[in-house]
Formats: sequence, structure tokens, C-alpha cells
Amino acid sequence: MMDVCVRRFLLLCVFCTLSVSLCSGACAEVDSDTEAVAGQEFKLGCISCKMRGEVEATATVDWHFKARGEPGFVHIYSYDGDASSIIDERFEGRLEWDGSKKTYDLQDASVLINNVTFNDSGVYRCTFNRVLSYEHYEYSTIASKVVHLTVVAKATRGTASIVSEVMMYVSIIGLQLWLLVEMIYCYRKIAAAGEEALRASAAEYLAIASESKDNCAGVQVAE
Repeated sequence: MMDVCVRRFLLLCVFCTLSVSLCSGACAEVDSDTEAVAGQEFKLGCISCKMRGEVEATATVDWHFKARGEPGFVHIYSYDGDASSIIDERFEGRLEWDGSKKTYDLQDASVLINNVTFNDSGVYRCTFNRVLSYEHYEYSTIASKVVHLTVVAKATRGTASIVSEVMMYVSIIGLQLWLLVEMIYCYRKIAAAGEEALRASAAEYLAIASESKDNCAGVQVAE
């Protein structure tokens, strides 16, 4: 029984460690917000994780924009890990890199739009041009993400955002309750096993003492 609880405890530790690792350092592809407020700052999110985290890679990023009523996308921004370039004059002085820092292995290509205007409404597309470096060859891949942005005069919270936040807190609380139940279960089993071991030790001690007493009595009678 003790071994079962120890195994459960170790599994819980591994699970918690992996959870913390995922939350703190690992790449996770999260969708961008899609509603910006005029006159404020807005983060256009764009994350593309590598399939093989241990493989070295480099990447460059390009952002394109299609305003409402326009027929196609226009190249507006690029970043290569060292320098950025604002290509479209509509965004001059208003786009700022907010993605991966101090690396050429870009996985987060998020940018900030400062002083958002209603003309910024439309479709944004970010494209990763990634080169994976294996031991004997290189492999090029392209990944794209699309963000449909709507600019409003006043901030609102969508139903999907509220439900998502509620589900996140419910999941966290559920996990904590499950960990608590497992800890209580193991504690009780360990305590019961300890009491049983103590009773067994006491019985063994009494048996040895009784046997010793009988042996002593036998020696006295023989004398």
C-alpha cells in the first residue's frame, strides 16, 4: 500500500512539474485578441511553435494587412531577429515588435499597434519563414496565422472571452481539489500502514519476551 501511494505522489510531482514548465517556458499557440479600442494600444498576437523543440532553427517574420474594402493583402512589416522594418506608411511610427527577444529562433511574432485607428480594422496575416538545421541538411518551412481585427470606440468583453476565463479558473480549482483528495487518501493509507506496522512490531516484541520468559523458567526448573 505504501508503494502505491509513493507512486501516486511521484506521478503528482511529475504532473505538477510539467504543468509549471508548460506555463512558464514552453511554447503554446494562443489565438490573438480580435477587438481593439480606438486611440489605445493593441497587441496583434501570432505564435508558431516548432514541432521539434530540440532542433536549432532561424526564422524571419512578415506581416501583411488587408483593410476592409481592399482587394488583397499589403506587406506592412518585417522582422529578422535583429532589425524591424515598417513598410506601409499607414503604420509608420505605430508598429512595434513584441515577440521573441534575443533569439533568431522566432516563435512569437506578436506586434503592438500604437494609437489604433478605425482604419486599422481588417485582416492581418503573419508569416514565419523558418529554417530547421539538422546535422546533415536544412529544411525550410512556412507557417501563417490570420487575425481578423475589429476596432471599436469602447471596450467590450465577448461571451467567448468570459467563458474561456471561467473555464480556466474552474480547471485550476478542479486540479487543486484533485491534488488535495489524493494527498488525503495517501496520508490515510500511510498512517494506517504505520499503525499496522507498529501493532505487528508490538506483537513480535511480546512474543519474543514471552518466549524468553518461558526459556528462563525452563532453565530454573532444570536446576
